[in-house]
Amino acid sequence: MDRKKELKEQYRRMKPQMGVFVVRNALRNKCYIESTKDLRSKINGTRFKLNAGGHPNRELQKDWKEHGEAHFKIKILETLEYDKDETKTDYTEDLALLQMIWEEKLVKGNMEFYKK
Repeated sequence: MDRKKELKEQYRRMKPQMGVFVVRNALRNKCYIESTKDLRSKINGTRFKLNAGGHPNRELQKDWKEHGEAHFKIKILETLEYDKDETKTDYTEDLALLQMIWEEKLVKGNMEFYKK
């Protein structure tokens, strides 16, 4: 029983990697960018939805189906570190700001975005 409690506590203390990722269409120089509190889960979910035909971004979904996964790259652009002060639990604004910074960088690099 103690082992079960220990595992639950360990899970509760786990901190998933946060940050911004991009799904880039190599053929059309277009991308879909998103920030998230759990990069691994969100990237896996995005890939699953695209392969299953159920991604909410219809334009991205159409290109994925038309060109295939081989013509897309999913890449983590930047991660966001947790504050040393563990009282902070809401990183929504930090992630939104990080995403805006990356959107500006990509625009300067002549990248187009899939409409949200």
